[in-house]
Amino acid sequence: VRVGMRLGVKVGTLPLENPTILASGILGVSPETMVRVLRGGAAAVVTKSIGSEPRHGHPTPTFVSLEAGFLNAMGIPNPGADDFAPELRALKARKGEGKVIVSIFGGGAEEFGKLAGKLSPHADAVELNLSCPHLKGYGVEIGRVPSLVREVVAEVKRRARCPVWAKLSPNVSDIVEVSRAAAEGGADALVATNTIGAIAISVEARRPVLSHGAGGLSGAPLKPIAMKAVFDIASELEIPVVASGGISTGRDLLEFVMAGASAGQIGSAVVTRGEGVFKMVAAELAALLEAEGFANVEAARGAALRR
Repeated sequence: VRVGMRLGVKVGTLPLENPTILASGILGVSPETMVRVLRGGAAAVVTKSIGSEPRHGHPTPTFVSLEAGFLNAMGIPNPGADDFAPELRALKARKGEGKVIVSIFGGGAEEFGKLAGKLSPHADAVELNLSCPHLKGYGVEIGRVPSLVREVVAEVKRRARCPVWAKLSPNVSDIVEVSRAAAEGGADALVATNTIGAIAISVEARRPVLSHGAGGLSGAPLKPIAMKAVFDIASELEIPVVASGGISTGRDLLEFVMAGASAGQIGSAVVTRGEGVFKMVAAELAALLEAEGFANVEAARGAALRR
């Protein structure tokens, strides 16, 4: 119990039993898998990104393992909001103490707002996918324009019945500027970051490995990039930040906390370390906090920012 007590955090107004969250796009496909992840030690799960209409996504191959990290261009396959709402309700009924964060994507403020209105009553927070690097007209195409980010967040805030998190892209010229726009729109927290645009080539096929061509790079190579994003945002703004990118150990998570993050999302490490990764990361984090003389997670937050 003491470990749980020491690891409790708050992301804005949302309390979490520990700072580990399942990132969107990995296992967030059905109530069964998400309940399993929550029971396996994650404090919260983020669903796959849900849009207005069902999407099949890009044809395979959509996912490839690299020397370091993973490359994916799924094309946001999802059942659409109308079909997903009952799944979300079922999940809410069975989730226990864990939190459910619904990820949504749209082509503009109005679509984001409608989705938030429909899905937020069944969630503990809404995560706005403003950062998918491989879907035309969505994701980062909105997320790199500060005025659009401000507009989308403000509309979702108006219609959502729970906290609103904006998931930002590293594929922008100034992430602090985009973060400030999200904060001005009323975001309760920022998630930094999504995958970074990348490509892999097959010598034998003489073409890109993924059907879509380019995709998003995740895992270990993303960590220092995401770390700089968290550090830069936390250095400039007061808004809570959730780290995402290359977290696979308790040490990784503590580094992000010291850079200013309140919690961390884990995605690729579910593939490399298995579903037990959340419990492992929490235990490693607890041991490291103790060894470094921190009473709790909050005591370590922003330690690297202090000059």
